[in-house]
Amino acid sequence: MLRLEAISKGYPAASAPILDRLQLSLGTDEYLAIMGESGSGKSTLLNLIAGLDRPDSGSVQFDDTALSALSDDDMTRWRRAHLGFVFQAFHVLPYLSVLQNVELPLALLGVRAAQRRLQATRMLEACGIGALATRYPRELSGGELQRIAIARALVHRPRLVLADEPTGNLDARTADQILRLLREQLRANAAAGILITHSITAARTADRVMQLRAGQLEAFSSSALSGTGT
Repeated sequence: MLRLEAISKGYPAASAPILDRLQLSLGTDEYLAIMGESGSGKSTLLNLIAGLDRPDSGSVQFDDTALSALSDDDMTRWRRAHLGFVFQAFHVLPYLSVLQNVELPLALLGVRAAQRRLQATRMLEACGIGALATRYPRELSGGELQRIAIARALVHRPRLVLADEPTGNLDARTADQILRLLREQLRANAAAGILITHSITAARTADRVMQLRAGQLEAFSSSALSGTGT
């Protein structure tokens, strides 16, 4: 479904490319975890996949669409229809209710009010926070905010979900709940996912784990995954 071919990306202040002819393939319904040290290029990689940044060379393909060749406007429209995002900092809008936050991707797609309310309500219930629909973010815990972010990322049934350190601001017990919820909802919505994480515990929830190092992706050590880690 997703293919990155010989992707390179550098910045003027860096002595070497942060990504160097990187290759990646992601299958339909596959859940991939990517690990790496801070500064290794994980967020840059997500930005290239999402079309928020452009590679210096190489191509990003989604099915038969060459994403790296789309105009900015076409990329925005593609992103709204096909991508969902879950961030470490939640990015929930404080002036909207929980329900309105989850409805937002549907509103951007032009879905009628009654239909988007129905879809958002069902997604909130699937994420275990249906009772919070009329509340506002300032009233909620970090775990509840992350559940809202997951509901918002999946409400329009995207084919690909990108999760950038989604449990980084949560305690271990809440993080475990969020990781299980994310995995369950990816399966329920038949979506593929890419999880960026520093945590081996989080990475173990994925189908496949890779490590980003020296601008390349490589298979992560199975012995490291079978041991203990945070």
